Amino acid sequence: MKHVVPVATLTLATAISTAYAQEAATPPAAAASAAADDKANQLERTIVTGTRTAKAIDKIPGAINVVGKTELSQTLALTEDATAVLSRVVPGYSESSQAMSNTGENLRGRIALRLFDGVPQGSPLREGTRNATFTDMGLVGRIEVINGPSASEGIGAAGGIINYISRVPTKMGDEFQLVTRITTEAKDDSTGYKVGLNWLRKTDDYDMVLSASRIERGIAYDGNGNRVGLNTSGSLMDSKSNNLFGKLGFDFGTDKSQRLQFSVSAFKVEGNNGYRLVEGNRDTGMTNTSERGAVPGSKAEFNDFKQLTASYSNAALWGGALQLDAYFARQAMRYPAEDGADRQDPLIAPLGTLWDQSEILAKKKGLRSSWTRADAFGVKGLEFRGGVDLTEDNAQQRLALTDRLWVPPMIYRSVAPYTQLSWDAGPLTLSGGVRREDGTLRVDNYTTTYYRDRINVTGGKLDYAATLPNIGAVLRLPENWSVFASLGKGFTLPNVGIPLRNINKNSKNTNVAGILDLQAIIVRNKEVGVNWRGKSASFGASVYQSYSSLGVSLSVDPVTNDFVMNRAPVQISGFEMTGDAQLTPEIKVNALYSRILGKTTFVAGGPLTKRMGVNDTSPDKIGGAVTWKFMPGGDVNLGFTKLLSRDLNVGLSGEEHTRGYTLFDLGANYDWGRYGKTTLGIENLTNKFYVLSWSQLPGFKNYFSGRGRVFSLTQTVTF
Repeated sequence: MKHVVPVATLTLATAISTAYAQEAATPPAAAASAAADDKANQLERTIVTGTRTAKAIDKIPGAINVVGKTELSQTLALTEDATAVLSRVVPGYSESSQAMSNTGENLRGRIALRLFDGVPQGSPLREGTRNATFTDMGLVGRIEVINGPSASEGIGAAGGIINYISRVPTKMGDEFQLVTRITTEAKDDSTGYKVGLNWLRKTDDYDMVLSASRIERGIAYDGNGNRVGLNTSGSLMDSKSNNLFGKLGFDFGTDKSQRLQFSVSAFKVEGNNGYRLVEGNRDTGMTNTSERGAVPGSKAEFNDFKQLTASYSNAALWGGALQLDAYFARQAMRYPAEDGADRQDPLIAPLGTLWDQSEILAKKKGLRSSWTRADAFGVKGLEFRGGVDLTEDNAQQRLALTDRLWVPPMIYRSVAPYTQLSWDAGPLTLSGGVRREDGTLRVDNYTTTYYRDRINVTGGKLDYAATLPNIGAVLRLPENWSVFASLGKGFTLPNVGIPLRNINKNSKNTNVAGILDLQAIIVRNKEVGVNWRGKSASFGASVYQSYSSLGVSLSVDPVTNDFVMNRAPVQISGFEMTGDAQLTPEIKVNALYSRILGKTTFVAGGPLTKRMGVNDTSPDKIGGAVTWKFMPGGDVNLGFTKLLSRDLNVGLSGEEHTRGYTLFDLGANYDWGRYGKTTLGIENLTNKFYVLSWSQLPGFKNYFSGRGRVFSLTQTVTF
């Protein structure tokens, strides 16, 4: 985890023999490769998320993770899941749901804003927990993670920002990459495959990326040999994914100081509808499973994400650098069929017999701008950055099989000007700025469903305005030490669709403008940390606390077993450590630890004495890995992730008990040169049976076990 900031304080040890590698002389090709790796490492010590221009991470007062090529390739050796790499290398990120849905996943106990090349995925207006599966992970070049609440990229970043950045050409000329992959659990219906082709081209005047891939996934089995149950919010099992992506950039003007770039992305993952969920039994310990066949009349669930972007940059405009980014995105999500009480309507079918499927449609467009100038106002080391972001977000939810409105169309428009200063004064970097969020949410009149008493709700307009300051400092000390401290605010909307669809005859207010649950979530965050980066090792630690006077926590409705959004004060505190050490030229180890403590109230107006559970905050996590480069073209990586057991609110309401588990993974690579690279991955190496943490609490058919041992064989040929 050489790219993690803060990097961690942990004692790292190993006893692996490397006699062969130590005796081998370093050939010229290996020296050239090492030089290239060093250049890549320098690049991965910068970040563009939240700054719009490249910024050294050791000058940013906060916890930043840059998940680079190495971490991505190690995880892709095991799985194509888009969030699996975050669970393994980002301390504050919770366990992966292993599904099309990212239910139960959060960053430091809050919902994170997910971006693809800077474009928001999903919608905070109707958070459908489907915003983490939106592209082929083989196309991603790096992931930048800003931990903790942030307003730098707009609404939705209560927990932080996760920006998946597509690959860029680095070599002059053409580069083609063919990827073939097969996965299996040694069961006849567990086999899946992938075929992907990437074309990267770079010239003096333009560069291009074209990518296409197809993934077929089989069913999954747990450590006991039983089929894993299809996720009630959407499963990746028994599914297919198609991805098309194109990016074209032109450099022009004096000294190539200007650039135009266009990109298009079309991704769809769709279930095959060949299996149906069979509910388990918590009393006997039998987890959910799947059987062949589909719900009669049902349609396959899917994620269908499309986006267009256009960017212009000018590195020499009025003594500074201008960046303009325009985008449009359309995201449609269909969920599995359910026959719960909230789906019923006697005007359509006898009560208890109606199955229906939810669909969320979200559209967004926006324009982001920034202008950056070094040595601003004639002050050496002072950087000015300012701009304005324009956003329009539109979302609604329907019951697709009966064409019923469930959540009315919601339109949020905002104008957000911001300014930021950063001053390098020798070993000290001071930064501060302010962003003004000025938005309006409009909802038309609508009628709730039969289950919610067919209430006529008066639409209306809600204004959201917030001033969001931030201030921070980084002090670089002798012997490669540094310390940082920061204060700042984040802004997001609640999951607006939930309170709108839940209005019924007992609701105190049936006018949109008067619903308390629709008020914004403003999070105040403070953090301090320490880092050290040596020649062959690094470590660090940080402590943080975030507070929102009108926050959000989740509970389960005892009738519908669906999530209920609770608005009350929320305080989340945490401690993180990560670290790595290059013990020998051939052996590297890394490790991480995370502890998150969330508190809210038992009753309205009460003290913050109720511990927040696994739906909001992850149990303590320990992770680590050892990589052995046994020869210039080959390496082996053995990693583990451990979630600890936890008991909360014992003897009180909200009592919760979760049992931890430890998983091991193994990956091996060998580069055959012109014949490509062969990768073997074994996920859940010991074939351990375990229940996902968020599934250990009763909910709507949510008793899910995790995947057992999965074998993956990948061949990558570059030419």
